[in-house]
Amino acid sequence: MSDMRRKLTTIFSADVQDYSRLMGADEEGTLATLKRHRDAMARLIQAYGGRVVNTWGDGLIAEFPSVVEAVRAAIDVQNELAGLNADRPSAARMLYRIGINLGDVIADGSDIYGDGVNVAARLQASAPPGGIVISSTVYDQVRNKVAVGFEFLGQLAVKNIEGGVAGYAVRIGTAEDEAVPARPADGWGRQGAGNDRAPVGEETKTGTAGARNRVFGSLGFVAAGIVAINLLSWDGVFWARWPLLAFALVATLFWIRRTTQVDRGLALLGAAGATVVAVNLLSFEGTFWAVWPLLGIAIAAGLRWLARGRGGARR
Repeated sequence: MSDMRRKLTTIFSADVQDYSRLMGADEEGTLATLKRHRDAMARLIQAYGGRVVNTWGDGLIAEFPSVVEAVRAAIDVQNELAGLNADRPSAARMLYRIGINLGDVIADGSDIYGDGVNVAARLQASAPPGGIVISSTVYDQVRNKVAVGFEFLGQLAVKNIEGGVAGYAVRIGTAEDEAVPARPADGWGRQGAGNDRAPVGEETKTGTAGARNRVFGSLGFVAAGIVAINLLSWDGVFWARWPLLAFALVATLFWIRRTTQVDRGLALLGAAGATVVAVNLLSFEGTFWAVWPLLGIAIAAGLRWLARGRGGARR
């Protein structure tokens, strides 16, 4: 009995720029790098609720139930791969191009087929090395939901689709979310001559780090002000410990939301445990009551770890 059915999903397509050249220069080293990069991509795709559908050669297809999470995953993937490439010579760097499309596909078992997949592959082929290109259907869903800008690339030719598909390059480091009027684009998806903006992957890294530094800097500045007020109006009580704990929790949650290095569920449970211990110690009256909620959190963390391990084994 056939398991074929149609569904709407977000398709994530990625492949390596100049893979044949890299293989010609160093087969074993290129394969080892490909495995490291693919493992990193699979981990991030899973972290954002996606699923790796297929891999072949240097290519990868994944799908996501959420359009927003697919774009966030792509941004984090390009950030992490940029870090893995940082210490490598320019000629040996493995740069991925990513295309994302929201479309109707045919699902047959664990595989997906159809024009929705073909569009994602065409968008990926139009992306610069280290860059991301999305379709207009994806743009309509994410333009006001992620802290990135978008650059209109015009209509991209796609087999079997008359008139092509509108494509947008993801541009990080700006709050702009409106389409830029189409003009002739260069190989980086940038428009017009004299545009010195960095490639998409570099802007992603810079924009993310800048946002993180601004948040942490603001929290640190406010925390220092509260401590100064407490000390200048000292009456024998260090009441600033409570707002400081709140600021520390906010900073931790922000870091967990942005990080790609740890499992977010486990990190949240760890933050909850640390908060319970801090509250107990800051209000200590001779009883370490935090042991009981810590036991519950430890059990939840163990279950999360087991579930995470099963998910990885299935893939």
